[in-house]
Amino acid sequence: MLTAHPLIQTLREVKGNPRITIWTEIMFGIPYNLFMPFFSVYMLALGLTDQQIGSIASMGLVAQVFTALISGALVDKFGRRLSLFIGDLLCWSVPVFIWAIAQDVRFFIVAALMNSLWRISHTAWTCLMVEDAETRHLVHIWTWIMIFAFSSAFFAPIGGWFVERYGLIPAMRGLLIFAFIMLTAKGILLYIYSHETGRGVQRKEETRHRSIISLLAEYRSVFGQILHSRAILAALALYVIMNIYSTVSNNFWGVLFSSKLGFSESQISTYAALRSVAMTLGFFFIGPRLTNLKRFRLPLGAGFGAFLLSQAILVLMPPKAVAFLVFSVVLEGVAGALVSPMIESLMAVSMETDERARLTAMVSMLMIIFISPFGWIAGQLSALDRSFPFLLNIGLFAIGLVLVWVIGKPGLINFVQHTEPHET
Repeated sequence: MLTAHPLIQTLREVKGNPRITIWTEIMFGIPYNLFMPFFSVYMLALGLTDQQIGSIASMGLVAQVFTALISGALVDKFGRRLSLFIGDLLCWSVPVFIWAIAQDVRFFIVAALMNSLWRISHTAWTCLMVEDAETRHLVHIWTWIMIFAFSSAFFAPIGGWFVERYGLIPAMRGLLIFAFIMLTAKGILLYIYSHETGRGVQRKEETRHRSIISLLAEYRSVFGQILHSRAILAALALYVIMNIYSTVSNNFWGVLFSSKLGFSESQISTYAALRSVAMTLGFFFIGPRLTNLKRFRLPLGAGFGAFLLSQAILVLMPPKAVAFLVFSVVLEGVAGALVSPMIESLMAVSMETDERARLTAMVSMLMIIFISPFGWIAGQLSALDRSFPFLLNIGLFAIGLVLVWVIGKPGLINFVQHTEPHET
């Protein structure tokens, strides 16, 4: 029965912060998936080059190194809830408004710097969601977050209709104004209906009379915890691969689609929606059978293999080959359903300590340092050939398969040991 499905059971059982974070995610997913498929071609239409698109992506990542570094201290001192509210307004509401009125590259540079503050929001949001959650629910909580985020792309064809009817630039400006309204409302609702976590209250009290600089000085010990944790290092390596892939795809998939593959810009949203349909179905019918923290090797290996094949099809397919593109997009969606919740959950359980905020901040900073050059690299590759950034993705997923094989060796890493004290 549907009510016995583990995802449905989790949705019924979770309360408090995990519940409100799940239900408000759709308010992020809908506007984001309306404008994001067209974002790179919007930048091109306003006169930016492939190299500038890649450079802005890398510049934003470099700025995120700083915001990720300070995020743990800020979230501890001011609380998860308040940090998330202010951070969401600054890192999403303000940038999407700037994008809506953008005229040239200068607007995108300013917006990218503001958007880099999302690392503060992400640290606060992650702590708010998982600190009061039961560990047995973590994989399914992350799965629901991704379902609401990606299934919102079902609305993406509406964006394509606006682009076809009104033209790319006017349609994008309207979609971005809508995003400004929705994202602002989401931040307000999440603030009203959430509460500070138990650990958040404790850290606010502990840091009440401490300066941000003194809190940052303690990061040395946190860095030591990361270096001595095989579980965190393994999850971080997988996280880096997925974030480089996301950087490449978010910035250059639309460029490849509308230039080298020869499809119209208005069709981008149709294939984005198809990817989300495949991912959502994967979350419901494939993921629950395979996504188990005790047997992470199978879903991660299958997922990385499907990702690799999907990118190879993009590189090798002839222009306007609809069947090949559909196969690639569906594979990519199913792969995301297998890989993304597992990596997020492995990272969450590997950081089951009282230092979650600062560990999250430091891990984010390290991840950004690793991936920050790849926006620029992908931009240079795209300028040579629009399919070259996806050759980069193929190499990344091949490395991912090797990593999954290595960390899955018996006795090397035991992620599950982090969950045992918290099982109920």
